[in-house]
Amino acid sequence: MTEINILAESIRSRFGTVKRARGNFLYTEKRVRLTDMFLEGGRAVLGWGSDFFSGWTIFKNIISRGLTGSFVTDFNAVSKNSGLSRLSRAVSALLDDERIAIICNSKEDALKKSLAISKDGTFVYRPWNAQNIDWKNAACVLIAPPLAWAQNIWIVAVKSEVVENLQTDFCSALIPAALEAAVTRSFYDLIKALQVREEKDWFKYDKILTKYWTRHGPWLFPKIPQEKYESFVQHCLDCELVVSPFFSVPSIVPFGADSGVFKKLEKSPFDF
Repeated sequence: MTEINILAESIRSRFGTVKRARGNFLYTEKRVRLTDMFLEGGRAVLGWGSDFFSGWTIFKNIISRGLTGSFVTDFNAVSKNSGLSRLSRAVSALLDDERIAIICNSKEDALKKSLAISKDGTFVYRPWNAQNIDWKNAACVLIAPPLAWAQNIWIVAVKSEVVENLQTDFCSALIPAALEAAVTRSFYDLIKALQVREEKDWFKYDKILTKYWTRHGPWLFPKIPQEKYESFVQHCLDCELVVSPFFSVPSIVPFGADSGVFKKLEKSPFDF
């Protein structure tokens, strides 16, 4: 079983099925509210169905038109005027630099394409992470859309002038218009959140969280030894906290949650 399968089964065996998700919380069959600090590895960093996220509304509206096939529509076509798709314009707005968005079906494919374009100019984007990177100088930026249903979709944002000089045609994967439109809107929702969420929204939990994690923005990197990490994940579940099941994937500070969600972890600390 993969780490995701183990986490999902551990939640079900303890608390029953997840009946509803909202913000940073999962509401279960046994009427237990779990605080989600995994958030699909950051795909749901804006929150489950939160006010910051409107991508699914766009998704549902386009589905109602029957646009779920592999054809070109107004939502995924390249504009004749700008030469950019709506997705490319959204990614350009996020990085404040004109970009061509190449859709890939896996991180491995995205990384392969990026390194083929520029070995030294490829970076992975993580919002709010203090990377001190000037994105305008990065030839390729790998971005996981903040869309929790798109775990296999990665975007390679390539500088427009770099694309013009490429000798090889790096085709973008064609995905249904409804999904591409939702991905596009998710980037605008992220831009909105970037203007609102800031350091003060995360450091207030440091007294509790920095015992177990090193924090960079909202991202929590484990201090737990790797050999004890799986036990720590299970311990957190017993404390009604869902943390990243992957040692190499950071957990996330639950934006806006009351510090009381960590009381059980405070009363039952993990020994490492």
